[in-house]
Amino acid sequence: MTAAWALPLCVAAALSSCIRIPVSTDLKKVRVAAVIPAASKVEAKGAATSKDPDVMVWMIADNLHTGMVFPYDWLLESGFRPPADFPKAKYVTMSWGNREAYLKKAWLTPWQAVRALCWPSPSVMEIIPFDYNVVDVCHYQHVWRKLVPRDRGPAVASFLNGCVSHHPDGTPIVLGTSSWGKGVVVESPWKYNIPRVCNIWTVQVMEACGCEVHPWGAMTENGVVKQAEKPRNGFQKIWDAYDKQDAKE
Repeated sequence: MTAAWALPLCVAAALSSCIRIPVSTDLKKVRVAAVIPAASKVEAKGAATSKDPDVMVWMIADNLHTGMVFPYDWLLESGFRPPADFPKAKYVTMSWGNREAYLKKAWLTPWQAVRALCWPSPSVMEIIPFDYNVVDVCHYQHVWRKLVPRDRGPAVASFLNGCVSHHPDGTPIVLGTSSWGKGVVVESPWKYNIPRVCNIWTVQVMEACGCEVHPWGAMTENGVVKQAEKPRNGFQKIWDAYDKQDAKE
């Protein structure tokens, strides 16, 4: 019986490893003391008792791409390491994907798109700060929101830290400016290609928030949305994308 189960388990493990970004989302594996900078340890300890037990997070999506929005102070108190001189902000929106697409700040040519999807290529994570309401800033996106236990923060911060390449001093390696706003694009050590596309990063962040996800069903924006809206995961849609064509007319 053991031998009969061994092959399917090995195949499942191999399939999971080729689609996931190889960074843990498991809160039990996070050493909070290791990820929280020394300067913020006292503040973080107080935060557990003096602040709300839950925080609001948002998922944003267009027809292809997904990303997440977090309260910036929650990430910092949980141990997230921001780029050097990153602006103070109420929120940050983040996403992950192909380096060429983000740095070019334009649609890839058909050949570039095929190359990015079919061959392992360098990746980046984009981090953009802002202070206004999420739906006011991301009005060209579909927007969902969910309350997440505050104590999931270290799992989220640890995953985000693990998706970034760092200088010897621990700060992320910045490659350029963001596609909009006053953010940055930072280097990621992991390769981007099918099946490990941008939306896989999003569901792994959702998993770090405590959601139950299945990466093989999340390669498309629609797959991410279906998993986010499951009752177990509890993301509620609060905004439909503002039509750019209507805005022009």
